[in-house]
Amino acid sequence: MKVFFLSFGCKVNQYETECMKKLFEEKGFTVTASMTDAEVIVVNSCTVTASGDSRSLHALRKARQSCPNAITVLTGCMPQASSNKAVLATEADIVTGTKNRQAIPSLVKEYIRKQDTIMNIEEYKKDDPFEVMECIEFRNKTRAFVKIQDGCDRFCSYCLIPYARGRCRSKPLNKVKEEITVLASKGHKEIVLVGINLMFYGKDISCTLADAVEAVCSIDGVERVRLGSIEPEMMTDDDLKRLAAQKKFCPQFHLSLQSGCDKTLKAMNRHYTCGEYYDLVKKIRDTFPDCSVTTDIMVGFPGETDEDFAQTLEFARKVGFARIHVFSYSRRKGTAADSMPRQIPESTKTQRMKELRTLGDELSRIHHDNLVGKVFPVLFERERDPDNHIGHTPDYTLIKIPEKNFKKSLKKEIFCVKIISSENNCCIGEIVQ
Repeated sequence: MKVFFLSFGCKVNQYETECMKKLFEEKGFTVTASMTDAEVIVVNSCTVTASGDSRSLHALRKARQSCPNAITVLTGCMPQASSNKAVLATEADIVTGTKNRQAIPSLVKEYIRKQDTIMNIEEYKKDDPFEVMECIEFRNKTRAFVKIQDGCDRFCSYCLIPYARGRCRSKPLNKVKEEITVLASKGHKEIVLVGINLMFYGKDISCTLADAVEAVCSIDGVERVRLGSIEPEMMTDDDLKRLAAQKKFCPQFHLSLQSGCDKTLKAMNRHYTCGEYYDLVKKIRDTFPDCSVTTDIMVGFPGETDEDFAQTLEFARKVGFARIHVFSYSRRKGTAADSMPRQIPESTKTQRMKELRTLGDELSRIHHDNLVGKVFPVLFERERDPDNHIGHTPDYTLIKIPEKNFKKSLKKEIFCVKIISSENNCCIGEIVQ
């Protein structure tokens, strides 16, 4: 049977989708890139915002309409966190959550036998172990994501993820090394370590995220090691010192901020102040002179005044982020923020998003301008498009090399590149010896 996958949301979901492809293939299924050919359609959902729910359900309904005879599977964070699981059962033939993904191929075979809707969502317990899933290859990709941590203990007031993912737990370090050794043998030169709350890696197994980075950097064939999104309050001076000692470590730090206003951060139940965040950024830049600091910022949190938002704009400019992912507060039932007074009108959220994105574009351009004249190793990731070869620097700046300057494919190769000019979302470079 042919199975088609649709994945929404974060890098953790992307990784888990690749792992599920492997699981299905081991059970005799064939993964297809065409939904119209599929006999099984798996939607790996996201629930971080209400729009994430909507996109996942829309894709599921479209799949049913396009392929009415296919078996539909809804999995991931949305069904795990949903308070209305009975409704989801009318949308898909099989509904599972974020636990025991290894059972999904067997559930499909059970559905074929019984032709009856399957609801298989296991609730999380405090001492649940990390569910080890392994990916042996990211098809046609230079970069590979590896999930080493799952769950979150923080319970930010706007967030459903602790309910969708359970408590913090970590992949054993020997399993991390085994998996990445295989990925490196398949030609993946860059490894991105990801998790739901990555800085909590190792707290349950007596090691640290720095231990994981050091272990991965020691693997032959791995040329670069990068971190996914991290929470700022957990990173220590010792972490920075150990990361800086690893030549393969990429100095890109995606430090989730959410707000540049202390009052709003407290209402969000974030565990740092703007001052503490800024002090960490200074330490990072002192340790890694050619780093980039990127972030997420939410606008329109309940009670956020014009003055509060102005503080966020001022703080973002002060930090000088290389990139800002801007999104608006999404009201989620079951969270503390849902019952907070002074919910912000959608029109105000839209205007604030526009202002913050304008600032983000300005700061990105400043970051790119500051790179002109410098030389960086660039890992090229895609076959050349009609005009450019495309790759990234260690700090994850997008680099374009005009095709006319270098005719052969550069994919999966690392070259030294001098930055000769900057644009809004990338830099233009030339290969140097």
